[in-house]
Amino acid sequence: MFTVRIQAEDFDASAEAAALARGRTDIGAVVTFAGLCRADDTPGAAPLNALTLEHYPGMAEEEIGRLMEDARARWPLAGATVIHRHGRLVPGDNIVLVVTASAHRTAAFEAAEFLMDWLKTRAPFWKQEERGEAQSWIEAKDADDAAAERWS
Repeated sequence: MFTVRIQAEDFDASAEAAALARGRTDIGAVVTFAGLCRADDTPGAAPLNALTLEHYPGMAEEEIGRLMEDARARWPLAGATVIHRHGRLVPGDNIVLVVTASAHRTAAFEAAEFLMDWLKTRAPFWKQEERGEAQSWIEAKDADDAAAERWS
């Protein structure tokens, strides 16, 4: 089972991982990564009130689907789930979930890391942060680009 979902609703990481492996005897490893909205502790900056994620419906699913196909071509995956939320999120909320399953742990770990690295740089999402009364768009980070490029 290979699933991509873009949704406003929250997700349950444990339930998603269990659903991916349920009834399967060919899976020896399930790796789960959940990305959360965190309070930013930038010195001198107002506290983060919220993060709003926008995307192009249809385009985001297609791009993440392409990333998943690339992961499937690189590693012997038995299944994978990627869920990315959109809308207004506050610190502590779930943002993204990547679950990979394989017969062996190395493939599951590497595929999850690959998917997350490329999600940060290629998936068409835009983030706007609210700090106090101000709102601003978050720029892409060079460190995220460098992490993704190691897979090229």
